[in-house]
Order: sequence, then C-alpha cells, then structure tokens
Amino acid sequence: MTTLDASLLKTVAAVVREGSFERAARVLHVTPSAVSQRIRLIEERVGAVLVVRGQPCTATEAGARLCRHAEAVALLESDLRRDLPALAPEPAGTGRTTIRVAINADSLGTWFIDALASFAQGDDALGDALVDVVLDDQDHTGNWLRRGHVLAAVTSVAKPVQGCKSRKLGALRYCATASPAFAARWFPAGVTAEAAARAPSLVFDHKDRLQEDWMRRVLRRDVLLPAHRLPSTQAFVSAAVAGVGWGMNPQALVREHLAAGRLVELLPDRPLDVPLYWQVASLASPVLDALTQSVLKVSATTLLR
Repeated sequence: MTTLDASLLKTVAAVVREGSFERAARVLHVTPSAVSQRIRLIEERVGAVLVVRGQPCTATEAGARLCRHAEAVALLESDLRRDLPALAPEPAGTGRTTIRVAINADSLGTWFIDALASFAQGDDALGDALVDVVLDDQDHTGNWLRRGHVLAAVTSVAKPVQGCKSRKLGALRYCATASPAFAARWFPAGVTAEAAARAPSLVFDHKDRLQEDWMRRVLRRDVLLPAHRLPSTQAFVSAAVAGVGWGMNPQALVREHLAAGRLVELLPDRPLDVPLYWQVASLASPVLDALTQSVLKVSATTLLR
C-alpha cells in the first residue's frame, strides 16, 4: 500500500484551495517549483491526475478526496496541538486550519454569515480556523460531501451521507414576489397556467427548481416557465423590485420591500418552506464541533422550526 507524505497531501489541498501553484507556494513557504514537484510526485504515487492545471487550478475527483483527507488530518492535528502545545510546529511552518463547506446561496445571503461570525468570535484557539465556502443548490450540496470535496454542507437532503452526521436546521421560507406593476401586467386575472407560461420568471441557475415547485403546488400541474437566469441572491431581489420578473425570494430578504409596497406576493399566504439540514463529517474535532454549534444556534433563531 502506498504511503502518502503529509506534506504532499497539504500541497494538493493548498493548490486547490488557493487556485494556483504560486499562491500555494506562498502559503506553504516554498517555491512554485517545489509545489510543482510535489504535485508531480504524489500524482505518480497514486497513479492519477489530482490537479487540473488552469486559471484557477481545480481538483479531479481523486484530488478532491485527497483534499478532504488532508483537511480532516489538519483538523485533528490542530486539535492535538491545542491540547498538547509542546507539539506545535515553528510559527513559520504553521498554517491555519481550513474547513470547506458547501452551502446554498440563499442561506449564505440570509443567516449563515451570522453563524460564521459566531464561530469566528468564539474561543481564540478555535476561531483561528478559516472557512472555505462553495455555493450550490440546496438539493445538490450533499453531492459535494458524497464526493469528498467538503467536510460539511447545508442541504435539503435529510438522509446522512456515508461518514457524516445529519442535523435538522429548520426551514427557509420563500415568497413568490414581483413588483406591483409586473403583477398587474402579467397576472391581471391571478396566477393561472396561461399567465405563468407567459410571465418571465427569475431562476438562479439551471439547477434552480423553486419557481417550478411553487407553481406545481399552486396549480397542481407542471408549467414550462420562461426565465431570466440571475446567479445572485441580491440580484434576484433587485430584479423583482425592478419589474424584470417574478421569483421565489427568501422572506427575510423581501419583508421590508413587501411592507413598503415595492413588492407584492403573487399569492399571499402561499409560501414555500424548504427544509434544511446540516450534514458534517463524523470527526472527533472540537473545531468542527464549534462550527456545528454556531450553525445550530443561529439557525434555531432565524429558520422556521
């Protein structure tokens, strides 16, 4: 069985996290040439390409699994150094522990920053850890865990991924919103299948099914919705206010717009509640536990229970 040197694993993780050999070299306090040699050596040992060279550099499936292993080992080593300070390396050789997390954009735009702030302002030894967030639809963030790309995820999937624990967070409430002028123009007789098939909707990307799900619940049938694609939570709200289209916006982000009359609900009292779960690698790590506790604490006060 091939034994992988810890420095080689850390180098793969650094290249993927930083996006280039040069930036990884600065983090690791070595030359770009040394980084290149390490990547070549570990790829030869495992017999597979681990890093796709580009701008930025990205991990292959095999590389992602090694990155997650490297980050898990770094977490455990960080915990050990905190408990046994005599084992701590020289300052120049240290690097902060990084926890990679997959999350949906609307959670990031509504409540997750508060959880991150709670984590960062906690115990000094734990607050030194960094968080690397990757964005994906809540129905797909679990795949990042399954493929070994991240250590934790906010997901709509309740069933635990192998090697992970799942905790229910609550539900993020969405409202079907549009500007008053847009609603009057495109839905003069209310929300009907015919109107929905003509009225421009807003979608985050090709994975976003919230608008379709809401229409299906309301009309009890599928409707092909014309859509603008806007991969930004804030742009989604701004586009609705500007009359570009209608969309499912987090209630927390549009509450003031609704109160001021800049937005209206297409069907009041017909929200869509999306349940969310925190899935996290089953590691005995105080740092990962601290992040989990921050996520649970903030979600308990911001999401529907």
